[in-house]
Amino acid sequence: MRTFKLKFSKLKIGYWASRYVYNNEDVMCNQFAPKIQRQKYLTKEDFLFVCRWKSPRPIKQALKNDEGFIKEVTSIALTTTNPKLSIEVLTLLKGVSWPVASTILHFGKDNEYPILDFRALWSLSVNQLRPYDFELWSSYSNYCKKLSNECGVSMRVLDRALWQYSKEKQK
Repeated sequence: MRTFKLKFSKLKIGYWASRYVYNNEDVMCNQFAPKIQRQKYLTKEDFLFVCRWKSPRPIKQALKNDEGFIKEVTSIALTTTNPKLSIEVLTLLKGVSWPVASTILHFGKDNEYPILDFRALWSLSVNQLRPYDFELWSSYSNYCKKLSNECGVSMRVLDRALWQYSKEKQK
């Protein structure tokens, strides 16, 4: 079990989240997330959109996935109540790493899971860059759920704050 320590005051979560700016953030939150939460799967177009949003580097691999396979895999991930199955099944898709898988769950399961990202981990005093695994993701998710509940903020607000703090403070 990992231990996490927020590098800034809980009272500053709103401040750091308010400084966050990222490409297509409004589209992700206001169009993409509600759509996939309703339909409970991703089309190939949806899948490629989220892959590009999180990290454009593996897009050549992501393009190799079959539309039907994307729909089946993401349907399992977004409908199961088993967290291990939710995250790990997504890694069957070409081009999907733990950060991309966590992004799909973050937007597909409203307010349930954080995005696994080296910036957010750094803001929680974790310097591990690789390899990511279920134990790390599960511990990180549980800590973030507890923190977001304690602070009365959504997982999206917490995610923005953790990412932004690192962007501005990490050397």
